[in-house]
Amino acid sequence: MLEQAIADYHALLEDEEIARATWEALTEGQRERHLVFGARPLATVMRPRFLTRQQYELLQHGVGLVVAALQRLGDALLADATLRARIALTPQEEALLARDPGYPYHSAHSRMDTFLTLDGASLQFVEYNGESPAAIAYEDVLSELFSALPAMQQFSRRYTLTPLPARHRLLATLLDAWQQFGGSGSPRIAILDWRGLPTHSEFVLFQRYFRDHGIDAVICTPDDLAYHEGRLIATRFEATEPTAATEFPVDLVYKRVLTGELLARYGDAALDHPLVRAYADGAICMVNSFRAKLLHKKAIFDLLTDETLHDLFTPEERAAITAHVPWTRMVHPGTTTYRGALIDLLTFARAERERLVLKPNDEYGGKGVVIGWETTPDEWDRALGEALRTPSIVQERVTIAYEEYPAMVDSAVHIGRRLVDSDPFVFGGEVHGCLCRLSTVTLLNVTAGGGSTTPVFLVERGADL
Repeated sequence: MLEQAIADYHALLEDEEIARATWEALTEGQRERHLVFGARPLATVMRPRFLTRQQYELLQHGVGLVVAALQRLGDALLADATLRARIALTPQEEALLARDPGYPYHSAHSRMDTFLTLDGASLQFVEYNGESPAAIAYEDVLSELFSALPAMQQFSRRYTLTPLPARHRLLATLLDAWQQFGGSGSPRIAILDWRGLPTHSEFVLFQRYFRDHGIDAVICTPDDLAYHEGRLIATRFEATEPTAATEFPVDLVYKRVLTGELLARYGDAALDHPLVRAYADGAICMVNSFRAKLLHKKAIFDLLTDETLHDLFTPEERAAITAHVPWTRMVHPGTTTYRGALIDLLTFARAERERLVLKPNDEYGGKGVVIGWETTPDEWDRALGEALRTPSIVQERVTIAYEEYPAMVDSAVHIGRRLVDSDPFVFGGEVHGCLCRLSTVTLLNVTAGGGSTTPVFLVERGADL
């Protein structure tokens, strides 16, 4: 059914008037809604990602089980310094673990980055963004825009389409954390990240969404914070409306800034930063907390796939890990296991270059990723040498998903093959909503400088089909 639905959608674009009107509405709609990543429009294709209900349920089930296993693993990491050493936390990151955030989840909201094939036969996880997942608001507003496109309006006469909004889940997660923290009433929220980022437009979308739900929120940077007499204050901020106020008292920090970048920016003084002091004193609720770092390190997939740790998980969680999480190991000299066999890790990594990927343990946006089957043996050896010096993982190649997507090129519709990922958002332990990214190259990441996003809809046959 899914392949037929995609073919039917593409057939609509054979009508030049529909195609032109759809492209113009998409282009203008993104401009009006500030749906940009930096200066680039988020969506450069004319079709959303379609999933069947069965595929979405597969995502919900598989991701839900693995995230439950990650929560158990986070508990074990907190309790065992020897186990924790395997994820290569820095001394400053270790120090930030001491404070209980006031709510139970190590990552109150997160995102699992996966490849789900068109036929639903393969679902493979490649990364877990447990610290600061982006694109929730982007996807919601893109869905609203796509729903109104001429081609989608025509398509919806024959198929039933269901969007997958998630902003309300993020807000509910923030408010639930606030209540468990002991807060009352509506918190005053600071959306916190660096100035001048390409994701700033999403911060604005969230700020407006919070305001529409009666919650005051500002956008500010760590440089804009002060901590006085037990109160965290934003001394410079972006408000929803012009204001003469020079200070904004903060109750809850919606933390988009990455812990690693915060620590790197302030160096030895980082642990005395106003944000860190307010958090350590319990003066603010912060989502996600610094403990999210336990699960955000890419080495977490090493621990998930280590047979010696499987007793931490339920049989159902182990089955999900086996089905969906690729074999992963921290790069180091010595022996490990692969599919039950004892191997020398570096010898294995050199011999199996064409089915392995190297990734830094704590980077994002595709930085430092080396794809074995796209490198020469000499390049791979140099990358392995670098991976021995900087904490890194080696991960087995997964089945990559591809689909055909239409785009307007030189005033004509061109349908081309794209890599497609499916990245469900997780709130607590439940999946709601999904990011989809497209690319014509193997490294599938918008931050890395290419590709497109597109919203996700469930698609079902209409009554007349």
